[in-house]
Amino acid sequence: MKLATVIFYGLSLGLLAVGLRELLTGFEENRCSMTYMFEYPEYRRVALPRRVARLYPAYGLYLYGEGLYAQETRSLKLTGAPVLFLPGNAGSYKQARSLGSVALRKAENMEGGLHFNVFTVDFNEELVALYGGSLLRQTHFLHESIKAILKLYKHLKAPPQSVVLVGHSMGGVVARALYTLPRFNTNLVSLIITQASPHLAPVLALDPYLLDFYSAVRQKWVSQAKKLRNVTVLSVGGGYRDYQVRSGLTSLPCPPEDPNKLSLVATAVPRTWVSTDHLSIVWCKELVLASVRAFFDLIDPETRQFTDDPEKKMTVLNHHFIRHPVRMLEETQDTSISILDFPEAWSEVNTLRLAYTTPKEGQVKYFVFALSSRRKAYSHFYCRSNNMEMSSWVYGCVQRNGSSCVRAVDLSMETELLPPYKVLILSLSDLSSVTHLVVSASNLNGKQFTVECEWQREESQTLSLPVPHVLSFGLTASDITVNSSGLLHTIVLQHFHQVYQAFRITVASQCKVNKDRLSNVYRIKVPWFREDSLTTASVPSVTEISGMLHTSRPDNTSGVLLQLHTAPNCQYKVSVRTSLPRVLGQILRFCGPMVPVYTAVTLLLACGGQLSSIRKSGRAAAMGQVVGKGLQPHKVNLLVFTLHISLSCSWFKEVWSFLYLPPVDALPPTFPDATFHEGEVPVEEWPRLMSPLLYLFGAAVAYWGSAILRLIIRLVSLVLATLHRPSVSRDCGTLQLRTQVLITLSLAVFGGVSCGAMSLSVAFMLHLYRVLRLQMTERSLSHMLNLAPRKHKETENGKVDVETSVKSRECNGAPLLSECALQEVRDDLQLHLCLSAVLTLPVMLSAPSLIHWIRNLRYSTQLDPDPCWPHIVPLIIVYMLLINCNTLKLSNSKLLPLTSCLPLPLSIAMVMFSPLHLYRVTYFLLATLVPLALCCLL
Repeated sequence: MKLATVIFYGLSLGLLAVGLRELLTGFEENRCSMTYMFEYPEYRRVALPRRVARLYPAYGLYLYGEGLYAQETRSLKLTGAPVLFLPGNAGSYKQARSLGSVALRKAENMEGGLHFNVFTVDFNEELVALYGGSLLRQTHFLHESIKAILKLYKHLKAPPQSVVLVGHSMGGVVARALYTLPRFNTNLVSLIITQASPHLAPVLALDPYLLDFYSAVRQKWVSQAKKLRNVTVLSVGGGYRDYQVRSGLTSLPCPPEDPNKLSLVATAVPRTWVSTDHLSIVWCKELVLASVRAFFDLIDPETRQFTDDPEKKMTVLNHHFIRHPVRMLEETQDTSISILDFPEAWSEVNTLRLAYTTPKEGQVKYFVFALSSRRKAYSHFYCRSNNMEMSSWVYGCVQRNGSSCVRAVDLSMETELLPPYKVLILSLSDLSSVTHLVVSASNLNGKQFTVECEWQREESQTLSLPVPHVLSFGLTASDITVNSSGLLHTIVLQHFHQVYQAFRITVASQCKVNKDRLSNVYRIKVPWFREDSLTTASVPSVTEISGMLHTSRPDNTSGVLLQLHTAPNCQYKVSVRTSLPRVLGQILRFCGPMVPVYTAVTLLLACGGQLSSIRKSGRAAAMGQVVGKGLQPHKVNLLVFTLHISLSCSWFKEVWSFLYLPPVDALPPTFPDATFHEGEVPVEEWPRLMSPLLYLFGAAVAYWGSAILRLIIRLVSLVLATLHRPSVSRDCGTLQLRTQVLITLSLAVFGGVSCGAMSLSVAFMLHLYRVLRLQMTERSLSHMLNLAPRKHKETENGKVDVETSVKSRECNGAPLLSECALQEVRDDLQLHLCLSAVLTLPVMLSAPSLIHWIRNLRYSTQLDPDPCWPHIVPLIIVYMLLINCNTLKLSNSKLLPLTSCLPLPLSIAMVMFSPLHLYRVTYFLLATLVPLALCCLL
């Protein structure tokens, strides 16, 4: 049975390891280019008012500079446009160097001395993603920093009235939290760009302050959506490389009809097209360049500061982050242009497809396509060119003179940039006033490029492919063959709309004739969120694409599309197969916070099993045995699922509300634009269906974690054994009542005036010392009893039989050295090993606040606010009482039958109320530990 348990949990751990490996490493290589500083970076501290410096001694404001610019700005007489960088969780203010350096280099080529002053805030590298007590303090300091920055420009005739904020990770959340401050002037911020910021919900809610902060920010932006409509916010997610903040969480929780809020993934940003991890999104050159280019385009030429026009800001952001056509819309001064060139430059195309490569010599060349004969048979006109110059290249002719076009309108604004070429797709139904299409293939600079165009019929080039079921485990595949007679094919991936689905999509291309062709581009297009991913492949080739989603489909919109920009006269075979490792990775990506909850459930049920064993037989079971039995989905998940079904009934929901029970926890929604008001929580069913698998993962962590704990206890006890005299008493490591009371009072007072997590850690170490002494005593007794038979042989012929003597003394109530004494110590050891595993959880959940307190000791000895207060007092009392606990006291306690029944209902409550509020795990553990501690007294 023990071997079967080990094999079972070994396989469970293997599944968890496969999912973790896919989550942490199963993505493309880092294709970001590094940003470099050409001169030594300098950070000049900006003096703040005394009141601000006194209130926030750990924070600071700096101006970034390099070389000559750093020398010129020593006096802080600034003339540029202010940009403020906000670091995120444990982030350094020096991360602003990438943005600042690129902005300085690009400003060197700008006319009129146009440049930016990049400021950065030092938040003391606080762990605000795990400890929310500092978030409001950071928000207030940010407000003071913005006012201090704007004061530096008062010497100018036209000083800036606002600042652009660039927030990384939690810095982006703090930027949006500015609007919750009662005295904040919304005109002080003209634009917010956030990078990998979890706007939708915190990654892990380890204290109530974090959730309260998020709730206040969400309520402000949802309730005052109309008032904040003119505030422009751009949120960029990192993609699958960022396993710390999944890109679905970077979606802005705002009304979908708000035109001034944009959420997207870095893989969909033109001229970027790469996935970034949580740190590289700050220094990724491709993404930094997109931001800096947007900054320069946002400058008003008259004021030389950032524009206040919301439409202008959205036009610029759409240009650089969404589509990137040949130029921005307002740069087209006239809606019509005149094309009068040499007659020999014009060629009319009567075939269905054009493939033209310009010569090395510069020339003027135009191709004309007549629309009249194509309107009925075709729906679209497709054209692409690997001439990446941002200039107009496709026109609609509205007036002709012979073979040339006299008057035309520019249609190039619909151009979309792809990695190897630019693409334009025109709907013929929108060109009613156009008689001919004109494609420019002029290369006056002598640079060679290729132009390919064709007429398309949308219905004939759109195919459907049902994806395999997620439970097919990759054993079956869905295939489709595309005989490419065109340049673009679209495959609708039917039934692909949930985040837990993951596929290996293989595209194999082969051509009858080998010749130079433009590269293929395979694009996974998600209609409901800007999370497109592009893959470039040569011809012929076999390319594997990862088919996963950052967000689920929110409604009945069309499914995921696989667009194939192909080479003509080639064959493409598309195969879709479910990938089990990627499915596991997606489950952990979206439901990871449930794993520690189920780990706590397993350990709590193991503790209950240990108490039941003591109640029935008076002896403690082996820790590995009771933890192995902590996996009870038939009891926990079945009852939880039943309660969820009952809550769908209106009468049960009314009873639930009448009893003032809190709403059932649900993981953050996986669909974008998740706007909901207070009390309205969107519920998704699939995480509940995955709960048995997540329970299995949590149980595997508990089983092998407890095994590691036992091993550590044994190894540490070997070291400590040299420092302690051998003991044979089960009371080793216990505390006298006076000492126990004194330590409890001291730790409670220290936790109240300084840091509760520190007091809890000390109490845990004292209990751990008790476990170590029991381990040393168990080893000493075992060695002594192993020597007893040898002594018996030496005392034959009249000498006393030691073993018999020991047994008789044990029967007389004096078990100083006996198998029974050893068994008692072993029982106590197993009990305390099980308790130490449970007691570890509150310590781990309070660790972020402890780290924050230690790092800020030079500024303050008190943690304010302290998430451990006031429940730290009963926790410390429980920890101290359990030190003197043993199996004999428990078996004689009248409270033991009731206490042994508590873990199961508390485990069910933990699953229902803790996934989003992880700090509640401590409350449920405390509800079990308090009666257990009372059993040691009564």
